[in-house]
Amino acid sequence: MGVTTTGTASPGAAPADPALRARPQQTRDTVWWFDALREHRLLIQRCTGCGRLRHPVGPMCPACRSLDWDTVEASGRGSVHAFVVSHHPQLPGFDYPLVTALVDLEEGTRLLANVVGCDPSEVRIGSALRMEWLDIDAERAFPQFRLAAVPA
Repeated sequence: MGVTTTGTASPGAAPADPALRARPQQTRDTVWWFDALREHRLLIQRCTGCGRLRHPVGPMCPACRSLDWDTVEASGRGSVHAFVVSHHPQLPGFDYPLVTALVDLEEGTRLLANVVGCDPSEVRIGSALRMEWLDIDAERAFPQFRLAAVPA
């Protein structure tokens, strides 16, 4: 079951409608990844030649040049490698300020995604994250992250 959220809107502002977001470009090399997202499965492409995990997805392993691959399912846990807080330009379908992070997944690859549900000043390099799903419509679901609770 997915959690549908849109981030943290500015005080007094109505939350943005995520249905207004632009549709991502899909190719025959990436359609499988977007299909898995709709099923709430975050998959990482793995070369069957050398075992290297890779993201973004692509037709050929950058390490051994093999065209053979399979997938592994990501845990949804990671940490902030880098991030930016965007205020402008404000694109339709997003709440601002918008935190976009390069997430180090615990499996060893990186993913670009939004960090939601917190004040941008709380985000730090190395902050632990947990993934949740943003269900936009029947055709679009995307991973997004929240700061993970710090154990007491």
